[in-house]
Amino acid sequence: MNAKERIAELVRVLNDAGYKYYVLDAPEMPDYEYDRLLRELEELEAAYPEYALPDSPTKRVGGAAVESFPPVVHEAPLESLQDVFSREELLAFGERVSQTAGESEFDVEPKIDGLSVALRYENGIFVQGATRGNGTVGEDVTENLRTVRSLPLKLENAPEHLVVRGEVYMSKRVFRALNAERERDEKPLFANPRNAAAGSLRQLDPKIAAERRLDIICFNIQAVTGRSFETHSETLEYLKSLRFPTVPHAEFSTVEGCWERIRAIGEDRDQFDFDIDGAVVKVNSLDKRRTLGSTAKAPRWAVAFKYPPEKKETRVTDIVIQVGRTGVLTPKAVLEPVRLAGTTVTNATLHNQDFIAERDIRVGDTVLVQKAGEIIPEILAVDLDKRPEDAVPYEFPKVCPECGAPVARDEGGAAIRCQGAECPAQRLRHIVHFASKAGMDIDGLGTAVAQLLIDSGLIRSPGDIYSLRAPDVRVLPGFGQKSAENLIDAIDKSRSNGLVKLLAALGIPQVGTAAAKTLARRYKTMEALESATTEELTEVEDIGPVTAQNIRSWLDSDQAKHLLGLLRDAGVDMTCAEEEGDRRFDGMTFVLTGALSKYTRDEAGAIIERLGGKAASSVSKKTTYVLAGENAGSKLTKAQALGIPVITEEEFEAMIG
Repeated sequence: MNAKERIAELVRVLNDAGYKYYVLDAPEMPDYEYDRLLRELEELEAAYPEYALPDSPTKRVGGAAVESFPPVVHEAPLESLQDVFSREELLAFGERVSQTAGESEFDVEPKIDGLSVALRYENGIFVQGATRGNGTVGEDVTENLRTVRSLPLKLENAPEHLVVRGEVYMSKRVFRALNAERERDEKPLFANPRNAAAGSLRQLDPKIAAERRLDIICFNIQAVTGRSFETHSETLEYLKSLRFPTVPHAEFSTVEGCWERIRAIGEDRDQFDFDIDGAVVKVNSLDKRRTLGSTAKAPRWAVAFKYPPEKKETRVTDIVIQVGRTGVLTPKAVLEPVRLAGTTVTNATLHNQDFIAERDIRVGDTVLVQKAGEIIPEILAVDLDKRPEDAVPYEFPKVCPECGAPVARDEGGAAIRCQGAECPAQRLRHIVHFASKAGMDIDGLGTAVAQLLIDSGLIRSPGDIYSLRAPDVRVLPGFGQKSAENLIDAIDKSRSNGLVKLLAALGIPQVGTAAAKTLARRYKTMEALESATTEELTEVEDIGPVTAQNIRSWLDSDQAKHLLGLLRDAGVDMTCAEEEGDRRFDGMTFVLTGALSKYTRDEAGAIIERLGGKAASSVSKKTTYVLAGENAGSKLTKAQALGIPVITEEEFEAMIG
């Protein structure tokens, strides 16, 4: 590949990575790799300027503002920094400074891995905050920044006008708690604290940003009236006096001293509550900064040293399985202890069965590990030359290690999940789902109350809910006589909900409300469903082979039989009453799109189902009608392409009389 082709390839790869990082907040390329490729592109463009492309990432600072927030033109540009990757490059920076501005003092700070913002204050009042964007134009995120508790909203003895640059971040502690919560809710995990902070600050709803508990550290004065300073250190002390959280820093008279501080920051990076991706070296004198000036994209008076991800070899001593609250079996490698990025690592996530198989990771293997995003230990590769002769391929368990129930792979996914109806690891999830509005609709039995009942030993599975008594509940924290009686009344009321609600509540894989209605109408009783074969189930409308097998496997399990026995003994109704009345939509499938004026989608869907029809979420050749309201989107387009009849809300009202 010649220089012209390599430049074109680097521009394409880096622009794609930049879009995912800055616009989508979904980075796929490690920062260190991005910076290394960007350095290669800069060197090639310098050697072959005739091949430079107009969309090269070297010609701009960062990402463009998205349309979700109003644009803000920065009073002073939020410049990026030139990167250095070695002691020699740092010394070369010091030499350039010395040649232009003479002997200089430097300031060294950890480089916080967050989202850069400009904060504007007028007469001491915080009036606007904007993201860095492309360095010249950012996004107005004022309301979300107001939720950052460490950000002062009012300054005492403040200048008339002040603009401060800071870095919004998510602490490691909050990041771990947020990912644990998202894992419990079966949501995608954030890759690292920087990604989590960026996604949180750019939420359209400030309430969500507030829930994420972001923090900020300030490191520069962009503009100020009525004050003058000689050094950068003075500006940080001034910001601190105004009660801004400021970056920790140290001053050095030589670049060699800066290098020792950089090494110390790298060794102690686990001591910071925030994630860092390097250290910044700045000329301390503001007058010398003006002498040095800036290039088109970066100041000549500062550089950022980027730490390479630390990688070390260690040995896999075991592979163990953890069962999460959603039933997913997650493998974990137990490692011989190794010091990595400031902490001792003893295990690493293996994600899933596919991850182990693709890398052929075995017990006894010598592996190369690093911390993903400086947080989560991961295995990068196996050293096959050091593999023991007796090492055998790892076999994923066929049953849950927590409860012994069968496990099954999610349809279309990589997760392998326990199918146990009473699995201890899934206890809270099973009970909350059983009591949810989509399930048995037990008012007052949410996550907090369910956890309280579990912790008190009153319930261990959904089947125990109906054995609760008011005196047992009344003594629990937060309950009184009336609230205990209300909960028991709601539980008693749910006994008569019938087979549809019960099937939706049991948590049978792939059996939600729609499938529950179909099965209840077909079999009428739980006993009839229990005797149905897999082949018979596949003949039921909208029940495919995978769902049929899941239903049969679930019903055949000992835990399911025990749970259903408890529910029968408690008098829970397991029948579907004969449906009477108008069934004019029998066999019809409706898809709703756009905004209706007289109904919500749920209300219109309920009418369709009451009249014997089905409300589906996507358009297919089996769709009978598409009910289109205002601002109908892609579903309307697809219906028109397939020739599916499209009806208006007025036509729908005429159909239902």
